[in-house]
Amino acid sequence: MALISVNPTTNEEFARYDEFTGQEINETIEKTHKAYLQWRETSTGIRAYHIMKASSILRRRCFELGEMMSLEMGKPLKESIAEIEKCAWVCDYYAENATSYLAAEEIRTEASKSFVAFEPLGVILAVMPWNFPFWQVFRFAAPAIMAGNAAVLKHASNVTGCALAIEQVMKEAGFPENLFRTIPVGSHAVGDMIRNPLVRAVTLTGSTEAGRAVAASAGSAIKKTVLELGGSDPYVILEDADLELAAQQCVTSRLINTGQSCIAAKRFIVVEAVRDDFTKLVLDRMREFTPGNPLNEATVIGPMARCDLRDELHDQVVRSIEVGAKCILGGEIPEKPGAWYPPTILTGVKKGMPAYSEEIFGPVAVIIGATNEDDAIRIANDTSFGLGAAIFSEDAHRAGEIAWKKLRAGCCFVNGFVRSDPRLPFGGIGESGYGRELSLYGIREFVNIKTVYIS
Repeated sequence: MALISVNPTTNEEFARYDEFTGQEINETIEKTHKAYLQWRETSTGIRAYHIMKASSILRRRCFELGEMMSLEMGKPLKESIAEIEKCAWVCDYYAENATSYLAAEEIRTEASKSFVAFEPLGVILAVMPWNFPFWQVFRFAAPAIMAGNAAVLKHASNVTGCALAIEQVMKEAGFPENLFRTIPVGSHAVGDMIRNPLVRAVTLTGSTEAGRAVAASAGSAIKKTVLELGGSDPYVILEDADLELAAQQCVTSRLINTGQSCIAAKRFIVVEAVRDDFTKLVLDRMREFTPGNPLNEATVIGPMARCDLRDELHDQVVRSIEVGAKCILGGEIPEKPGAWYPPTILTGVKKGMPAYSEEIFGPVAVIIGATNEDDAIRIANDTSFGLGAAIFSEDAHRAGEIAWKKLRAGCCFVNGFVRSDPRLPFGGIGESGYGRELSLYGIREFVNIKTVYIS
């Protein structure tokens, strides 16, 4: 069997990679475990030296690696380069902060000494998606490796070139041989990899369905998991919002990565008093963007990552229209090769429509009317997901209170679009998953939090 890379701009195959056999997978995991036994004994200072070298390599090679990303999954080159630079940032962040985050914490008890220590677990299996093929990996790998763990990566099959490039960056950075390995294999092998006794924990970023499968396998093997799954992020527009700002932020969030982001603005929930004005502003802004060649640095929207994903998105649009939604922009597949889909706006979306309840993973804005603030909050929380949310109001204090106390999500932003940041914890609730990545909380997900009590 082979893993095939297809250029989504033309739908032409350009690379094939042989899948590992079961024996090769197990041998690789065993080698990674042996590398871990060496790595866990190193100081955070030594670890930081190598992660900083990885950061430097990423910055030096950002254009080359960005081009590979754009070729494999269609991300506009400008965004690809920015993604590589963000990976360097997360490496820098953990190099600077891991020592303090992993320092033993003394707890006063009746003992002569009692404290909490943080120890690495071993080999962590990462099952990663195609939409941010470098960032999703580094936001896991930087803290996990700085904590003393080793990693094996099962990446999405359509970005195998990116996966192997990440492994090469880690080798060039001087990490012990086999400490970080890419295992080119399809999803069929994930269950066996989880059950391998040398794999100690699993992290997955992907669909809710994939999360259920991984959680079930890991649960049966009693192994820790962190799941970052889908989202249907609500962006609430209140009556006193700066509508120009709200429209600009909503459209920017909706079109980042051609709309293929778990934290993209998915549902624009607008109170009735400003719905028409806001809709016009969104329409005017969405009309400005035409999908183009992702390797052109001026391109803002590229193709979607694969034709099958494009077709699934279009099916959601069509089914929503069939039950009453109105398409006021886009909504038609262009007659040309490639995974192209235009910026699209659906209005009049109501409960029971696919665009209301399902994750819309592409450049489709969904506008939902609400009678007032309370109704808007109700609609925002009327979802099985809970990853990100945003609220727009000129009264930032009141909006902050709503974000804090009333919106049900792992990340809530006021007057700006949701984004991940190495300094802040990232993750969701409900069908958006559990556990946290980034910040102090991310580096402590894959450690043994050990109590030591000395009488």
